[in-house]
Amino acid sequence: MNRLALAFTAGLFASPLGAHPHIFVDTALRFEVNDADEVTGVTVTWIYDDFFTLLIFEDMGLDPDGDAVLTPAELEQLHGFDLIEWPEGFEGDLYVTSGGDPVALPRPRPIGIAVEEGRIVATHYRDIPSVPTDDIEILQYDPTYYVAYDVSQGVSFSRPDCRAAVAEADAAAAQAMVEKELGNMDEIYNEMRIGIHFSDRIAITCEPRSN
Repeated sequence: MNRLALAFTAGLFASPLGAHPHIFVDTALRFEVNDADEVTGVTVTWIYDDFFTLLIFEDMGLDPDGDAVLTPAELEQLHGFDLIEWPEGFEGDLYVTSGGDPVALPRPRPIGIAVEEGRIVATHYRDIPSVPTDDIEILQYDPTYYVAYDVSQGVSFSRPDCRAAVAEADAAAAQAMVEKELGNMDEIYNEMRIGIHFSDRIAITCEPRSN
């Protein structure tokens, strides 16, 4: 199994002891909102950390001169690399609820790839079944916390009158939950799901549309 498969698949089946992530991803989210105040889709941009970027380059045989500048052919080879491994039950580390109920999302499609300042920038789009903006909550996290997501690149919208309220995770409370879960476990570490405790929570509000 190559490093990419190991990185994503290992995170699905084995929780890291002590809650230490191995891959760090800065995220930008852009939501499509229609005139009925419904969210219909999201563009997700993942900016991978520089060490993971180097591992991917090595694994895929890219950037042999080590200057972090890829040729068009190399970028085409890299395009969609992070959407290939898609085990059954994997939700793409993006969770949407409406009124507290999970919203099933179709598989994403890759729409962009770049390398900026030595880091892979990969963009994909996901349709969202029409969900009212006043009833939606979005979380971006890896359940096993093998990958750490940070919505540091911002949340934007197709409509200028919409805003995001981002409730940042309480790191101390999250770590306390991890310690509690570790204390309640015997030796079955692969069943621990702790990523949700470290996730920011995103709510959306839009100005009422005048008739």
